Amino acid sequence: MTLATASARTLNIGPIALDVPVVLAPMAGITNTAFRRLCREYGAGLYVSEMITSRALVERNETTMRLIRHHESETPRSIQLYGVDPHTISEAVRIIVAEDHADHIDLNFGCPVPKVTRKGGGAALPWKSSLFSQIVTQAVKAAGDIPLTVKMRKGIDPDHLTFLDAGRAAEDAGVASIALHARTASEFYSGHADWNAIGELKQAVTSVPVLGNGDIWSADDAVRMMEQTDCDGVVVGRGCLGRPWLFGELAAAFGAESHPVDATLGFVADAFRRHAELLVEFFENEDRGCRDVRKHVAWYFKGYPVGGDIRTGLATASSLAEIDDLLGQLDHSAPYPGADAEGQRGRSGRPKRPALPDKWLESRELAASASEMMRGAEIENSGG
Repeated sequence: MTLATASARTLNIGPIALDVPVVLAPMAGITNTAFRRLCREYGAGLYVSEMITSRALVERNETTMRLIRHHESETPRSIQLYGVDPHTISEAVRIIVAEDHADHIDLNFGCPVPKVTRKGGGAALPWKSSLFSQIVTQAVKAAGDIPLTVKMRKGIDPDHLTFLDAGRAAEDAGVASIALHARTASEFYSGHADWNAIGELKQAVTSVPVLGNGDIWSADDAVRMMEQTDCDGVVVGRGCLGRPWLFGELAAAFGAESHPVDATLGFVADAFRRHAELLVEFFENEDRGCRDVRKHVAWYFKGYPVGGDIRTGLATASSLAEIDDLLGQLDHSAPYPGADAEGQRGRSGRPKRPALPDKWLESRELAASASEMMRGAEIENSGG
């Protein structure tokens, strides 16, 4: 693994001072307490929860209330909220602040999933400029001294870009930082992120930090993004799947203290085992934790000499003892496989026409008839 280095860089998000300009992106079903703790054990930065639905939080949905809990070792604590109604989002923010659930709150305006965008939520919402401004302004007010940030995409498609208008509106509303995933909703996770857009946003937004997101598969990529775009920090998503130690490499690249990683197969096996252990603790159920770690098997062992039988066993194991037995059969001295273990991981797919409400693109303002329909975007279960 080559490792580029940059001059020491820190990042302030409101009153939160980070040793390195690195943020873990919220990922549904991934960035629960277990994964956040694991990433934190290797590196530094801000580690954000998976997406929490505002309505579910206000209604105190049992699953949602568990998802917003943080382990005592997590500091600063960060929660990402999703919603489409200014009042509901404000109420969710007030609950978080009043009950001391987090030190930082992020708002999601980047989700491209059809079940969200077809109701006008996620990456579709900034197209309705007044609604976007209302949500952010009221959320910032409700947050008080807690820094509130936004994460968004370039827009809906190349003909309906929103990131510059939305960025300026969020800045005017008083957010503490703005993160841009440099793809449109129509691109989903395909192709290559448009880092030039991050540079454009950085030039347009001058009073708060601008963070870049998209195609950071290595510490080298993070350093290049910041040099190319002049952004203030990076948001890392799919690049850390099966590689939580990427945050250690990022810390080293930005001048913070970290331990060098020799990613032998034994090192990776230990990381996978630790992840499973933390998931068992999080779910308070060994079978549930071992089932949840199954989705990570291919990511952890990408490129390594792990036979099909062992991969299948890890993807069906229901106890830590089974996992230990399977990991014990590996050649722990096998070296890092180089390029075979690097590059893209996680979702990709192809560009697709975004699912949007009827006549959504005809106006930047929200029609009265669309308000009731949009409430359906606030799906009951968080993390989706």
